[in-house]
Amino acid sequence: MTKRPFAWERSYPPGVSWDAPIHTSTIPDLFDTAAADFGPRRAIEYRGVDVTYDALSKWVDNAAAGFLRAGVGRDTTIAIYLPNSPFHPVAFFGGLKAGARLVMLSPLDAERELAHKLQDSGARILVTTDIGTMLPMAIKLLEADHLDRIVVGEDAAWGAPPIPVYPIPSDPRIARWSDYVGGAQPPEAWPKIAPSDIAVLQYTGGTTGLPKGAILSHANLTAATSIYETWFNGQNLSVPGGDRVICVLPLFHIYALTTILLRQIKAGNEILLRLRFDVDTTLRDMEELHATVFLGVPTMWIALVNSPGIEDRDLSSLRYCGSGGAPLPVDVARRFANLTGHKLLGGWGMTETSPAGTNLPATGPAKPGSIGLPMPGIELNIVALDDPAHILEPGDVGEIRIKGPNVTRGYWNRPEETEAAFVDGYFLTGDIGSMDEDGYFYIVDRKKDMILSGGFNVYPQMVEQAIYEHPSVAEVMVIGVPDDYRGEAAKAFVALREGAEDLDLDALRQFLADKVGKHEMPQYLEIREALPRSPVGKLLKTALRDEERRKVASGPNSN
Repeated sequence: MTKRPFAWERSYPPGVSWDAPIHTSTIPDLFDTAAADFGPRRAIEYRGVDVTYDALSKWVDNAAAGFLRAGVGRDTTIAIYLPNSPFHPVAFFGGLKAGARLVMLSPLDAERELAHKLQDSGARILVTTDIGTMLPMAIKLLEADHLDRIVVGEDAAWGAPPIPVYPIPSDPRIARWSDYVGGAQPPEAWPKIAPSDIAVLQYTGGTTGLPKGAILSHANLTAATSIYETWFNGQNLSVPGGDRVICVLPLFHIYALTTILLRQIKAGNEILLRLRFDVDTTLRDMEELHATVFLGVPTMWIALVNSPGIEDRDLSSLRYCGSGGAPLPVDVARRFANLTGHKLLGGWGMTETSPAGTNLPATGPAKPGSIGLPMPGIELNIVALDDPAHILEPGDVGEIRIKGPNVTRGYWNRPEETEAAFVDGYFLTGDIGSMDEDGYFYIVDRKKDMILSGGFNVYPQMVEQAIYEHPSVAEVMVIGVPDDYRGEAAKAFVALREGAEDLDLDALRQFLADKVGKHEMPQYLEIREALPRSPVGKLLKTALRDEERRKVASGPNSN
């Protein structure tokens, strides 16, 4: 067992203590306290509509009362299938206040993934909206008996929809949000919720099988919120009640859910909620609405640094710029700082850590490629790959493991995988890295095959399973390869069946359109006569990865 003081404590920035108290509670307590403290202040600005904390609180109470009236509460799972819209925080806080647990569904998911998450989580009620393609997909799931009820928020409540809406059909199983919650009266007492209760089942996965639900309790999520608060407030990187935070990150993703929705609501800040990322809108929010904080994934920072004239834009209102969700190329951070004068910081975390983990301090030595220091209350160490109970010395490379009040207690309905994920009370992250003498951590590789593409997890076996359905495919392997825009993207290596028609990337992507999510779609395809195998006939991804590394080392990527 590592003994204090930890190496990273010596590198901590002034104003922050690693052993600062980390507070836990329930999410309804967090929200109700914020609503009481900041009532008339703006909580959300969305398409020109201002939502105060008072108004948001009334909507949340109404949503919770509507859920309870419909019999949705304790021991019920609600699926939230929403883009960035005020319906999301209303359904999120309302569902939790009713005592339910939530499962976050991604609009990027293919039908089979959505069906799996519904079946595995037990969710039979789904909240969505009529904008875009989300309601048609929800109806498909309903007709396939994966759901009993759909509740639809009408996007026109926020002004003229920016993209087409889908007509809400007349079906007793489909309710308009206004009807579902309309007239619902709060109970004499709200359901009692404990910090240890499950708040969210956040689906993630590895390289084999289907995604698994990381169990995130109220305590996990509020602890992560407290950890971020301690770190950022202590360095004066955020000012409670004084920040305007751009939210283009999807709220269904753990990164935005905790670092933006929960943390900014708790602090009494204003969230500039946007349906999607757009360079011009983001720069307008900085220049005209004087945003002070922008959190993005590397693809967003790449788009910004490549925006013509970025060096002449007025970004003086910004107090903090952070990157997460995937490794940030060192050159992008350097270019952003040179062009704008703003230091681009960031860190590392996982769905299973809610997602607090490490972060780069605003001051301190330059550590190119580092993911930073463990945040307050979090312990990290490097352990041997063949013995995760053996802690390695600084500079040695091994697996990163983590412990803290923000870390999941396991996976929903997966006792064996849960047991395998923990050693000595630490969660084994699957990331391979090292720690230097100053306590800064580095990631050099991933133990598993998961691909991080534009901040989203891509699980190769799921993509492979879908490709195998193509009649021309005999064998396939999918790996992650470097991609200038996404950081990493899926590349499929395919051996065709004898006598089969040829296959190109466009045809493959068209075939996969209803089988995998947009973020999972292969960006590259290579047809081969045969795929590499071991002496016993096992397909060897390591051989393909080695080939791709040699390509990168020898010159421009030739994927």
